[in-house]
Amino acid sequence: MIMKAGSRPTVVDLFSGAGLFSYAFAREGFNIVQAVEINRRAAATYAANLGEHIMCDDVTKVKPEGRCDVLIGGPPCQGFSTLGRMDPRDPRNLLGLEMVRWSKVLCPSVVVIENVAAFLDSPTWAIIALRFQRLGYDVHKMVLNAADFGVPQLRSRSFTIASKLGPVEMHPHFSSPRTVAEAWEGLARRPDGRNFHYAPKPSPLALARMRVIPEGGDKRDVMERAPRLAPPSWWRTTNVVTDVWGRMSWDKPSNTLRTCLNNPSKGRYIHPSQNRVISLREAARLHTIADNWTFQGDPVHVAAQIGNSVPPDLGRAIARAVARILY
Repeated sequence: MIMKAGSRPTVVDLFSGAGLFSYAFAREGFNIVQAVEINRRAAATYAANLGEHIMCDDVTKVKPEGRCDVLIGGPPCQGFSTLGRMDPRDPRNLLGLEMVRWSKVLCPSVVVIENVAAFLDSPTWAIIALRFQRLGYDVHKMVLNAADFGVPQLRSRSFTIASKLGPVEMHPHFSSPRTVAEAWEGLARRPDGRNFHYAPKPSPLALARMRVIPEGGDKRDVMERAPRLAPPSWWRTTNVVTDVWGRMSWDKPSNTLRTCLNNPSKGRYIHPSQNRVISLREAARLHTIADNWTFQGDPVHVAAQIGNSVPPDLGRAIARAVARILY
């Protein structure tokens, strides 16, 4: 169905997390009428920023009702992520099929599913694509890097788009990525505890390691410059993982922010020049989350909400592309 000029297309968001994908569509003029998220802290963040239409519940136990123009969702990715076990028997792998179940009732013109890139090579994706085709949708898949859409972060994610109105076309519009320095312009240089500009104090061992890691460096610098500070596990995995205990660079985008972004042992999360991990607000800036966005939960929960979400600037680009085929 082609929308009439001036009307606001309706959106339902499944596995909505803290609401950043909903927020992106809302900023582009869409009307978010329902969202479902099982994590109570993420749902609380959603409600605080977007409204009480969020339902804190298990998507599989909710009966879909009504109609919508667009259905969006980011089913759990742990069973597909190359950083995990990639277990084909992980029961969470089948949650993506809920997007099909809800589509049978809501009859959206467009469905957008976000996940890790490896999702596209999974048996689950093949089943989802086939079932959408049986419902009369054309199914398109793509892998987008958020840095190509104005996000100061190298973050590749897959987007599966089932459409009854033709293909949704996405074109990168940033020829050079935004940098960490650009993302943090105007932010207090050191965490002041206000507005989630908070970072944990490193332990004595963590501080000692950080002191020998230069800008852009990582655990290999510790192994070379202060081998006594490197645990045995690092020597056993020298050529496997090099991003852990990584320090960001001012003049580059950050690497992918994941759910443990406040833990230096999980990725490249050390501040470019200070001996600490990045603050939650600095992480939010790197994710293009507005400064007036508020979070609910402890720091570990806030970090997970950021790491699990679609960066709003990328989400808005997708919403604009969907809008082009709706009108």
